[in-house]
Amino acid sequence: MSTNIFLVGPMGVGKTTIGQILGKTLHLTFKDSDHEIEERSGASIPLIFELEGEAGFRKREKAMIAELTAFNNIVLSTGGGAILDPDNRAYLKSRGFVVYLQASIDELLKRTAHSRHRPLLQTENPRERLENLMKIRHPLYQEVAVVTVRTGQRTVHQVVKTILKQLNEDRKMTGKPILHSQLTDSSDP
Repeated sequence: MSTNIFLVGPMGVGKTTIGQILGKTLHLTFKDSDHEIEERSGASIPLIFELEGEAGFRKREKAMIAELTAFNNIVLSTGGGAILDPDNRAYLKSRGFVVYLQASIDELLKRTAHSRHRPLLQTENPRERLENLMKIRHPLYQEVAVVTVRTGQRTVHQVVKTILKQLNEDRKMTGKPILHSQLTDSSDP
């Protein structure tokens, strides 16, 4: 039985870190759509934005989301804006269990403050930019998500445990086999 878990949410919420641990825990392949775009294009996301603009990047992202969501048994970390495209939202909703990772604007600012790898935050007022992005994106994240998990001050392992619990509750309701993980209480300090 195929299991796909797709992580959506704003930049800095922890999708990549959480996705890597979730993939290892469930013995699923982990993919990060932004990293795949960089690897295949041979260019960083900021360089793609600089040369092609946001529209050029979104075109690449759309093709990557279509391809990656078609795989089986993966954990996929998506870029923060992947949900802007209606086709991407349709692929995410129909091809896997979507988890919206959520954090406060203050948390996101702390986590992204020193990153030069986030072209949309290269502005004089990153807080205002994040607030504006979230006004648009929050309803779209909610639209595609089966569950929402707040990351806040929680450890990665606490978030992963919450996702696993929600995933298994969903599987019970749909009659799918329960997933067993290697994550135990002793792994969370």
